[in-house]
Amino acid sequence: MAVTEPADAQSPQRRVLCIEIAVVLAVTFGLSAYTALLSLIESVLQGLSGQVIALNPKRSPFDLIDLGFNLTRVFQLLAWGALGLYLLWRSGFGPSRIGLGRPRRRDVLGGLGLAALIGLPGLALYQVARLLGANADVEPAELYDTWWRIPVLLAVSFANGWAEEIIVVGFLLTRLRQLHVNPMAAVVISSLLRGAYHLYQGFGAGLGNVAMGLVFGYVYQRTGRLWPLVVAHALIDAVAFVGYALLAGRLGWLA
Repeated sequence: MAVTEPADAQSPQRRVLCIEIAVVLAVTFGLSAYTALLSLIESVLQGLSGQVIALNPKRSPFDLIDLGFNLTRVFQLLAWGALGLYLLWRSGFGPSRIGLGRPRRRDVLGGLGLAALIGLPGLALYQVARLLGANADVEPAELYDTWWRIPVLLAVSFANGWAEEIIVVGFLLTRLRQLHVNPMAAVVISSLLRGAYHLYQGFGAGLGNVAMGLVFGYVYQRTGRLWPLVVAHALIDAVAFVGYALLAGRLGWLA
């Protein structure tokens, strides 16, 4: 007597993937999107254009404790990225399969190109959004007169790129592909998530990061390389954080 397969033999596997996506996002950028939305609502109620958002705030009046808190953030972001890598590796997707194999020279060059493509229009969009009252006043760095501020800001920049590009692009797009989600729909989902967890900065930041997500998702699907995205993201943040820390007092429009 023949055994009849269920209509959807992959249903248990699909369920596992959906649960995994939900759990990973619940402890990483899905939770960040939820808190960002609450922060946006609060800022709108208080007058969005009058709010100042510090991306790298001073967390303690004691220098070494402040350093410890800032390093905790770096470790958290690195751990988020490592979590995504580990789960993919457990299911047969090693680093090389998601584009995080040995870095190549063209990964750096591609990252430089992407950083220029995204960073310059992004700065213009921020200024327009500020003029329209659709964005808070973003202060990239609030770490002043500390011997460790530049190394920590650079570490945060890399950690941001590492965590966001692994989870929001590498992990999420890989899992959505396994679920047979349309590739363009998957990129849109990834981009909307990226925009959502930046909403605490305002509507302009949300829109700008959706656009960034669309470009990054398209590039990843075309090339299969994740390193250029990590490099580009880290460079954009490093220029914003370190540039502000060094030049805000000299360039009035940055302050």
